[in-house]
Amino acid sequence: MGDEAELRDDWTHPHPRRLPRGHAHYDVIVERHTEALGKGLPTYADPLSGFRVFTAGFLARRGYCCDSGCRHCPFVSGA
Repeated sequence: MGDEAELRDDWTHPHPRRLPRGHAHYDVIVERHTEALGKGLPTYADPLSGFRVFTAGFLARRGYCCDSGCRHCPFVSGA
């Protein structure tokens, strides 16, 4: 996994290809993500599915993009 990946300028916001601003639940998802970031938590519960979602903070600390399509991928390389 080598060198640390470059963070997006807006890395604490959802990856725009994975959660566009027009998404019906964008605001509540961002609210839960922001709350989890503020508490230093690695995940939060998705308001629709209940599944655990990694925060941008957790993914940034990990240091690389895993190419799994994470909603909050903080990296430039995240496709």
